[in-house]
Amino acid sequence: MSFRTLTRRVLTAAAVATTVALTAAGCGAITNGNAADASGGFHLAEYIQKRVDGGEKLRIKLSYHDPSLAFATPIREGMEKAGTELGADVQLIGPTGGDAAKQVAELQTLIQQQAVDGLAVSSASSDALKPVIAQAYEAGIPIISFNTDNPGSKQMGFVGQDLAASGTSEAKQLRTALGDTASGKVVVFSLDTGAGWSNDRFGGFKKGMEGSGLEVVGPVNVGNEPNAAYNTVDSTMSGQSGVVAIAGLDCCSTTAAAKWVQQSGNAGTITMVGFDLLPQTAEFITQGVVTFTISQNPSEQGYQAVKVLADFLKKGTKISGVDTGAQIIDAKNLSDATVEG
Repeated sequence: MSFRTLTRRVLTAAAVATTVALTAAGCGAITNGNAADASGGFHLAEYIQKRVDGGEKLRIKLSYHDPSLAFATPIREGMEKAGTELGADVQLIGPTGGDAAKQVAELQTLIQQQAVDGLAVSSASSDALKPVIAQAYEAGIPIISFNTDNPGSKQMGFVGQDLAASGTSEAKQLRTALGDTASGKVVVFSLDTGAGWSNDRFGGFKKGMEGSGLEVVGPVNVGNEPNAAYNTVDSTMSGQSGVVAIAGLDCCSTTAAAKWVQQSGNAGTITMVGFDLLPQTAEFITQGVVTFTISQNPSEQGYQAVKVLADFLKKGTKISGVDTGAQIIDAKNLSDATVEG
């Protein structure tokens, strides 16, 4: 056993204790699947160890659940920046359209062909990816989650936003914008209400709305096709009365709902809030259609996902979670924010 391998085993075990402490402190987004490994720790694959010892360029791949989404652009930029700085061969992969089965098949091929030295995965369905995460881990491939967490899996860490906490932040900021005495309906939209990230964020949102005089409606699924999403918002809103606010849980539902607010003449009447800072969202903030949005810093997610894996392989640095935060962006700080996409 080489010194690097021994170091990684010791550090990975230490990461378990660190993660348990963080979870107990309420930092639920950071998890470490190593605790579930009965063998006592992670064992780096021999072919990866040889590549590291030989000074070969690390092959690190980030599997995103739908690279066609605009949100993937800044992730790729951050990933490529880290690859350049750290001397790693990086690539953003994944199925167009968010097909979990295709994502799993692609990852299984990489594992079987020993074509990757480190993996970071973002899944639309955490349950679908748990088995393949376990396959990578047991094959000796360092694997983490980014952007969307996979709690209960054998991931070695998570890089991204605390989703439940971000949902709570959105609700509390919305309540501040509406005022303490506000009453009425808040309609919530999501591009995929069945996804784990959506459930986590909506759960946080509901928690943040507790004790208010506001009625939460939804979440309503809109999908990620712009025209279909807009039509769903339009049909949903036509059946509602007494709506004082709309909340998007992601980039695409936010832009679709904001477009409806603008085109229906409800800007200034219905408070619109959401997530992510696509160019369209930035424009809606400038126009006064969107009151605020919450950025999860996707560029930093791409960068840190690569760095965590590269540092583990090259330096034996323990893998732990990185919270990329929740930045509230409104008209006052928009000029200082990074547009996503």
